[in-house]
Amino acid sequence: MTETRAERAARAADVGASVALESFRGELAVETKSTKTDLVTETDRAAQRRTIECIHEAFPDDAIVGEEADTRKTVPESGAAWIVDPIDGTNNFVRGLGIWGTVVAAVEDGQTVAAATILPVLGDNYLADEDEATLNGEPIRVSAREDPETFVITPILLGGEFGATVGALAERFGDVRRFGCSQATLAAVAGGSLDAAVATARLSPWDTVAGVHMIRCAGGTVTDLAGERWQHDSDELIASNGEAHEELLVTLRDAAENS
Repeated sequence: MTETRAERAARAADVGASVALESFRGELAVETKSTKTDLVTETDRAAQRRTIECIHEAFPDDAIVGEEADTRKTVPESGAAWIVDPIDGTNNFVRGLGIWGTVVAAVEDGQTVAAATILPVLGDNYLADEDEATLNGEPIRVSAREDPETFVITPILLGGEFGATVGALAERFGDVRRFGCSQATLAAVAGGSLDAAVATARLSPWDTVAGVHMIRCAGGTVTDLAGERWQHDSDELIASNGEAHEELLVTLRDAAENS
């Protein structure tokens, strides 16, 4: 029987996570990329290599979109491709914090068909095929909270209006907290632990595509700031359980206008 892309995504993410876990809280040679807080380690590269090897064992002709090395950085509009983040949350990884993971998504003609987010320190394995998202083998759904004052919202990435945006969210919604790992955050929205996540600046596909797919499979809503359906090249990402999504958009727009 031919292995599905969802099954291979789970296997490849688990392989990459195992490589990364071997070095966690060990001695690391840390380098910077675009900024002083944009970090990379040899473990990132090793985990990506092994993850890609695992994918190509089953799907040797598929394209790879990856954060590290010389892989392509954009999602192809046609054909089959895989999106890999070997260690999402590298800053947490380097500091010995356990909120990080290996993430793999499969796309066909630009549409996500499978996703896996493996958080090995937490013991959480989020998976999704074309229709259903699961956590450790059990189906998950977004939260059912309707009252904005009970919402927990996580800013993933905010533009220059960071302070104003956080203040506006904290004033209107119940709680604001940040975890430093975008895919763990999006997976938590899918699983109902968080009620919403926001990015008012563009994120890379390896930081978003898998988690967005899981949220949609779990019944949530993901748009850009204008309220249009989020795509892998959208400028913003607003994800929620759908119960107060319009109010979340209005709050973010007002914050941007007043900052």
